Amino acid sequence: MKNVLFVCSQNRLRSPTAEQVFSTRRDIEVASAGTNHDADTPLTHELVGWADIIFVMEKTHRTKLRKQFRAGLKAAKVICLDIPDDYEFMDPELIALLKARVSRYLD
Repeated sequence: MKNVLFVCSQNRLRSPTAEQVFSTRRDIEVASAGTNHDADTPLTHELVGWADIIFVMEKTHRTKLRKQFRAGLKAAKVICLDIPDDYEFMDPELIALLKARVSRYLD
């Protein structure tokens, strides 16, 4: 079983949507977090160390992740989905984008 972490800025819209969309899969464990200090679930060393795959929504998230958690990244694969902060929580268009961009890495 792989541990998959979804990361955005505030952990309010994109990454929680991704977590919910992929939470029904039986072959992965999912979690989500935000890079900002005031995120609903802030990114921690424990979460980074737990993850086998980390999906970030934007390049800025990847930069922050590598800068703040370099030592904890171990062998985690970091993938940028290039999904801008233009969507609401569980927006159907966001869900379609997530399924299209994430699924190829999990299948």
